[in-house]
Amino acid sequence: MPRYDRAALLAYAEALLTAGGMEPDKAATTAEVLVEGDMIGHETHGLQLMHWYLECLADGSLNGTGSYEVVADKGAGFVWDGRLLPGAWLLSQALDQAMERVATHGIVGAAIRNCHHTCALSAYMRRATDRGLIVQLSASNPAARRVAPYGGTRPVMTPNPLAMGFPTSGDPILVDVSASITTTTMTQLLAKKGERYPEPWALTAAGEPTDDPREVTERGGTLMALGGAAKGHKGYGLALMVDLLGQGLSGKGRANTEAPGPLAQSAFLQVIDPAFFAGLDAFTEQSDWLAEACRTNPPAPWARGPVRVPGDSASVKRRAALAEGVPVAETDVARMARHAERLGVAPPAPL
Repeated sequence: MPRYDRAALLAYAEALLTAGGMEPDKAATTAEVLVEGDMIGHETHGLQLMHWYLECLADGSLNGTGSYEVVADKGAGFVWDGRLLPGAWLLSQALDQAMERVATHGIVGAAIRNCHHTCALSAYMRRATDRGLIVQLSASNPAARRVAPYGGTRPVMTPNPLAMGFPTSGDPILVDVSASITTTTMTQLLAKKGERYPEPWALTAAGEPTDDPREVTERGGTLMALGGAAKGHKGYGLALMVDLLGQGLSGKGRANTEAPGPLAQSAFLQVIDPAFFAGLDAFTEQSDWLAEACRTNPPAPWARGPVRVPGDSASVKRRAALAEGVPVAETDVARMARHAERLGVAPPAPL
């Protein structure tokens, strides 16, 4: 894949979003989160999303102007109605406010309803972990249904990603998983290419395991919960948690009969300050020890290499992107270039 200077890529993405109708502050934040997604290896939630965001701005399903509505604010907890504003901007704003307040409260939580797409949750983690804070993020889309409850055949929930970031004295521990085996985006990409899942990751409409993503996109099937046919009750439990934290605490979700758009996510975030507990040094003593114990664990015969800690690969890729340029798939470059020509934006040259 061609690589681009991070600053040039940020300026390009910001210019595209601004020309597409997004206010400058929202465009700058959204560009930063999208580029961060590519930097840490979450290509499906990086600049690949740019063409879709620009289309959503054009058709009005993504609101590029204005601000959120404060539904409730109790200091250590607050609720916003996102008014279909960019998810990257809303989550970043909420995370910044939570980090400011956590020095007073120790733990701060926030729920956001009617939020547009939130990008890769891992892309927000370092905002908190670099400050010695613990962060939790999760999101669901009550306007859509992709995942059946374990043992069922009718979709009720979405993949419901959840992520947590923990500081160490070195690279942070970054856990980012979905409650389903795979995501809607990956399913749509594979179906469009005529490819199959590596394993049965979905169910047909009749409830039979399948490796054909088109059973989901075209024939009424569902994504399997994390754990698959044998242990999917575990992913099902995680999906319920994500739904209730974001939708229950924000007061808007699947129980409401009308959604404001095809993508109206509900998100939950929480910031924890270790200083309010045994202290940051005490916390990192434990996180450092645990990370090292995992990394030095003898690898199993079937493992592809040394044991890694969640976030290790993202940290390696991020350092490479900063040093050598951010990799962007040629197909994504081409799609952005078509928008750039239409909007009168000059694309950057690859390194």
